[in-house]
Amino acid sequence: MKDPNILFIIFIYLFLLFMIFMFQRNLIYFPETYHQNQQTKLISQFNLKPWPDEENYRGYISKNQPTQTKGTILIFHGNAGSARSRLYYIKALERLGYRVVLAEYPGYGSRTGQPSELVFIEDSLQTVRLVKQHFDGPFFLWGESLGVGVVSGIVKTGEIKTKGIILMTPFDSLPSVAQHHYWYFLGKWLTRYKFDNITNLKNYSGNTAVILAEEDKIIPKHISVKLYQSISGRKQLWEFAGSGHNSLPIYPDSQWWAEVMKFVDNE
Repeated sequence: MKDPNILFIIFIYLFLLFMIFMFQRNLIYFPETYHQNQQTKLISQFNLKPWPDEENYRGYISKNQPTQTKGTILIFHGNAGSARSRLYYIKALERLGYRVVLAEYPGYGSRTGQPSELVFIEDSLQTVRLVKQHFDGPFFLWGESLGVGVVSGIVKTGEIKTKGIILMTPFDSLPSVAQHHYWYFLGKWLTRYKFDNITNLKNYSGNTAVILAEEDKIIPKHISVKLYQSISGRKQLWEFAGSGHNSLPIYPDSQWWAEVMKFVDNE
């Protein structure tokens, strides 16, 4: 006769696996949300404006756009917060002569929708098309953390021509990250959202800059390095000793911003 305590433990474990599988959206996406009527007040203090317009916005740009630019950089942020909290990209990259568009995801900020891998990539493709229609010159994609998965998904389509991509705190695939943290919950097999960056970038031959944090506890270094090693095109790695996932040296005057853009712009 089987021990009822063991059966109970198995039942609880299977129940937890089921709950994780069904509700994992809440474990992956942590959006900052606000109503559209709050948006103007929230972003005005950062000198931002909705782009392309307030009613149909897909992100933010600076109110003080450079008159002449070296190109446009479209930024896809990570899984937490919202685009308005990524002002450091504008401060660092506009001073180098680039136009910066901070893309926003469905379900984040005041945008409607439910976050998912497919929704993010399809929506981001539309954002890219609009950016390309509005702005001439070289075009770059920048992905931060989960945003790397969005960038790689865009690249995989083969539709968008970009002069270079920048992958900050990247990962090889989301199941790989889940397995590292939650092996006891079969993370690799339960993860519905794949964001398989190795597969998505395997045919990309453009310039690729990879930025990783040596002490990253969220996306461990070996996972970022695995992606870097799989990239076959022209590439370069920037590694910051002593930095964690959320503590990279993002000061606007840090030299590495210029180094990264010089590399991907192939100056």
